[in-house]
Amino acid sequence: MASIQPAKEERIVYRQGDLFTCPETNSLAHCISEDCHMSAGIAAVFKKKFGGVEELLNQQKKTGEVAVLKRDNRYVYYLVIITKNKYFHKPTYDKLQKSLEAMKFHCVENGVTHISMPKIGCGLDRLDWRKVSAMLEEVFEGTGVYITVYTL
Repeated sequence: MASIQPAKEERIVYRQGDLFTCPETNSLAHCISEDCHMSAGIAAVFKKKFGGVEELLNQQKKTGEVAVLKRDNRYVYYLVIITKNKYFHKPTYDKLQKSLEAMKFHCVENGVTHISMPKIGCGLDRLDWRKVSAMLEEVFEGTGVYITVYTL
C-alpha cells in the first residue's frame, strides 16, 4: 500500500479583493523609491493610511534595502527598489531581490509569519509577475513566512 503524501503548503496564495482587508496581524509590503515620494498607485494609499514619511526618510535606506514602520500589531515593509532615488525611474530585478532578502531577514528576526502584498513591482514599475513570484518563492523558502497576494 502506497503512503499518501500531504499536500505541499503553498508559500504564496492569491486573494481577490482589497489588500487592506487582510488580517490585522499580517504584515504588509510594497515598493517605493529612495525619495519616499509615494504619489501614485498603491504607494499613495500606503502613504495616506500609514503616514510616517519622515520616519522612513530618517532610516536613510538605499536602493536594494527595506524601510520598516511598526503600526499596531504589524510591520509595514517599504521595499526600496527604484534606482537613482527618483520615483519616476524604473526598478531592476536585482534591486528587488536585495530588498526581498532584507525583508526576509527582518521577518525571521522579528517572528513575522504572514505578509500581505499587491503584485509588488508589477503595477507602475512594470516588472514581470512570473519572475517576481518565482523570486518570492526562492527568497522565502524554508523561512515559515507565507505571502498572500491581493489583486483587485
